[in-house]
Amino acid sequence: MSDLDAQVRAADPDRWLASRFVGDPQARADLIALHAFEAELMAIPTRVSQPLLAEMRYVWWRDQMDRVFAGTPRKGHPVLEALAGAVSRRGVRREPLDALIDAHVDRAHGRPHDLEALFVGPMQAAAGILAGPGQEAAVAAAGRLRGLTQTGRFDEAKALRPEANAALRSLPVAAFPAAASAALMRPDEAEPLKRLRLTWAVLRGRI
Repeated sequence: MSDLDAQVRAADPDRWLASRFVGDPQARADLIALHAFEAELMAIPTRVSQPLLAEMRYVWWRDQMDRVFAGTPRKGHPVLEALAGAVSRRGVRREPLDALIDAHVDRAHGRPHDLEALFVGPMQAAAGILAGPGQEAAVAAAGRLRGLTQTGRFDEAKALRPEANAALRSLPVAAFPAAASAALMRPDEAEPLKRLRLTWAVLRGRI
């Protein structure tokens, strides 16, 4: 898992920092497996020169989901093996992962971002990993807020914060690290300040 942990830290430092607040080692490892899967999808357009080539790689990942959810992931692929373990242990639903892949295909072709598929679904899956099913409504607005921030729509994100915090009141404490990265409204902020913001968010249960 150390390799996956390093992969997520490099690709998505905000959510890697948030994952440090997960106390249970296995739950943290399963969360990292999900984030590593997302990091693989995000990186594809940077590795190929044409949208159609990117789409071919996404089709490969979509095909691999059959084996992940059957409990027979491709041998020797650390992300797929770790994700299959998380799916088995946590009851991760397949639909958000398929939707995420489809949204990345659209992204590779320059189509508008599907915030629900790219940000809300993964946050809901993360919350389920940490606290079991039934967390979807509690983190939906926080997922949209993070999506708005990541796409540069900061005023809309700030306006959504009260709704997101109201919904987060029903989120179990154990699941809050899944939503905590939404508290980071400045992507270019220094890591020590991000750590402070995340600590404060986790202590209050608010973003």
